[in-house]
Amino acid sequence: MAKVMLVEDDLLSIQIVTEILRAEGHEVIPFNEGATALEAMERIAPEIVITDLNLGKTGPTGMDVLKRARALTPPAIVIFITGYGSFEIAVEATKLGAFDYLQKPFKGVELRLKLWKALSHSEVVSENAYLRKELKKKYQFNQIIGTAPAMQQVFRMVERVAGTDSTVLLRGESGTGKELIAKALHFNSRRATGPFVPINCSALPEHLLESELFGHRKGSFTGAIADKKGLFQEADGGTIFLDEIGSMSGVLQSRLLRVLQEREVRAVGDNVPFYVNVRVIAATNEPLEKRIKEGGFREDLYYRLNVISIPMPALRERRDDIPLLVAHFLRSKAADRGLRAYSISRRALEALQAHAWPGNVRELENAIERASALCEEGFIKLVDLPPDLQPLGSPEFSDVEIALSPSGDTGVIATAPKLANAAVPSSPAPSPLNQPVGQLKDFMRDQEGAYIQRAIAQAGGDKEQAARALGVSLATLYRKLAEGE
Repeated sequence: MAKVMLVEDDLLSIQIVTEILRAEGHEVIPFNEGATALEAMERIAPEIVITDLNLGKTGPTGMDVLKRARALTPPAIVIFITGYGSFEIAVEATKLGAFDYLQKPFKGVELRLKLWKALSHSEVVSENAYLRKELKKKYQFNQIIGTAPAMQQVFRMVERVAGTDSTVLLRGESGTGKELIAKALHFNSRRATGPFVPINCSALPEHLLESELFGHRKGSFTGAIADKKGLFQEADGGTIFLDEIGSMSGVLQSRLLRVLQEREVRAVGDNVPFYVNVRVIAATNEPLEKRIKEGGFREDLYYRLNVISIPMPALRERRDDIPLLVAHFLRSKAADRGLRAYSISRRALEALQAHAWPGNVRELENAIERASALCEEGFIKLVDLPPDLQPLGSPEFSDVEIALSPSGDTGVIATAPKLANAAVPSSPAPSPLNQPVGQLKDFMRDQEGAYIQRAIAQAGGDKEQAARALGVSLATLYRKLAEGE
């Protein structure tokens, strides 16, 4: 059964509707004016709001109730009650986000039917919310790979701003994982049960992108054979991710600016705006400041988008993360193929660490994909890597198999690596008593770092689980990892 807020200035209508709904087992909270309903709405958090379109001559109207209900997280479903002469307004209200309407006088069976449809819709939304919760597990902070200081800074920023509704601008080269971070922001926010809608702004011509973002009315242009909802409407209650925002035309930049300022969209060929409750995350792989100087990007839009800026480091700036990423992709490819695990040779790993990676993490993943498809018996050798990487393999190492731990640690070696022309040492290893003694704080830091890496490895790379085992917060774990760099 549902929690229903009823907003109606006619006391007899309140009594009738309340009795009908409570007889069906619903929890009904009635209000006879809009002002008190608006004040209580966030506290009550109703699933469904039934409101009269006209709430007296003064004070908030049914439209005001609609806007507030749609601004809740998650948004409430709104059903309008309208009297004679306001039917057309009620129809327009559905375009603004109302689920349905009832025209006075209506019968009890009509009210029950409308509510049943609303609840059916709510069940679909709830099912989608469950699926999104499952997705959230995939995009938790501990599932994003990286221990380099630059990535730790990204994690700290994401952790701080995920719970806000602030607009975020992700900056970085192609392949650095901007969409992954956008998903982490969404699935760790209050909007996690709402939709995450991504679109690449450079993938469509201007007229198609406008229709995709804002929707269109039937007959508004050649080929518009039916009404179409835009992606901003699809993302209502959730997040829209605008990738490669710098490629957007000047006309669309103006329309996007209005969405950010007024929180309303207008379909192509329509004069009635649709109010949306959407968080915007944008991404760019080019400096927008340069585009502004060249006249290709609006400065006022830039300031609207650049509320919170998160720079994404290139892979060449975080080379220490390469073994960690390789270990992750090896496990992922093995799971995809139903295999136990892949292993890799020392020479192949040396080549991967020496490459410049202009395509960043995406290029690395593609290289592992290729190698895992070509290798024999699950063992990736230098010859399995892309041809341009093979000359980078160190000639000092033979193709000896090594085992990477989930944390990317190469200290666990299946067969010790052999130098191609290494001489056998003639003298024994020095005694610990003869080794120089360093500062105690450095020793303690090294021991703590090794213990943390051991906990992460035992947790299968799950940093959240490792933090629980160590009895520290996830933020403390990330700080310790950064301090150990």
